[in-house]
Amino acid sequence: MREWYGSRNAQTDRLDLAVVDRERGVCVGEAVLNLWDPENRACNFRILIGPDGRDRGLGTEATRLIVGYGFERLGLHRVSLEVYATNPRARRAYEKAGFVAEGLLRDALRDGDSWVDATVMSILAPEWARHGGRPEVGR
Repeated sequence: MREWYGSRNAQTDRLDLAVVDRERGVCVGEAVLNLWDPENRACNFRILIGPDGRDRGLGTEATRLIVGYGFERLGLHRVSLEVYATNPRARRAYEKAGFVAEGLLRDALRDGDSWVDATVMSILAPEWARHGGRPEVGR
């Protein structure tokens, strides 16, 4: 794992970061800005929090930190993502950080014998400037 994350600095079109539970000093997931589009100052966001890091707000905190870095330090204008209907926990974390639903990708993922929809969500720099990843509070 250290080798993988150590190699990420060589990737110029993405930012891969480990999510570490500071209380226990263990890696519980990752947060990534990828699919960078420099002309449009846009990128994709994805996050994975394993079972040991769930239900304590780490996903929301990591989302706010990396998305904030994207807007405040990298000068991004737009960050987007897709979230599957089977993952309401992730969708709620994205909403708490200010992501807004834009549309639905029907039957976007095969799950055994059934299909799962994905919601496209995004957040824009002016929105981030207004609420800093806390839309329920504002600035």
